[in-house]
Amino acid sequence: MIEPAAEKDYWELAEIWERSVRATHHFLEEDYLQLIKSLLIPVIFPAVQIYVYRNSNSAIAGFSGVAENKIEMLFIDPPYRGMGIGKELTRFAIGYLHILKVDVNEENEQAIGFYLHMGFKITGRTELDPMGKPHPILQMEL
Repeated sequence: MIEPAAEKDYWELAEIWERSVRATHHFLEEDYLQLIKSLLIPVIFPAVQIYVYRNSNSAIAGFSGVAENKIEMLFIDPPYRGMGIGKELTRFAIGYLHILKVDVNEENEQAIGFYLHMGFKITGRTELDPMGKPHPILQMEL
């Protein structure tokens, strides 16, 4: 079941974010990962609409964050990866929230493949990520 996140979910979402990033973003330096983590609850989560996917036990298995017409984040708890949760959250974002865009770290080949499979096309590239670090970002659109 997909539903809007509540502020009370933020700590759990931050834990899922960290587990997911550690499993998929091997290119991030530890100090940079910790910096982003410190910004999740006070800055990043409040800046987007977050939708959670709850499994049959009502546990949060993954979440997406959207703003305007863009997926800003999509993270699946590692034990639930490969079960179609990312696809469901993405289809929800496209179908119900009219999302057309996503930015992806160029170094995250799994995510690029996922979004290409979901119908997105690469439309641009920046050399730096939003925090000015040398982690190139691909802009993708439907």
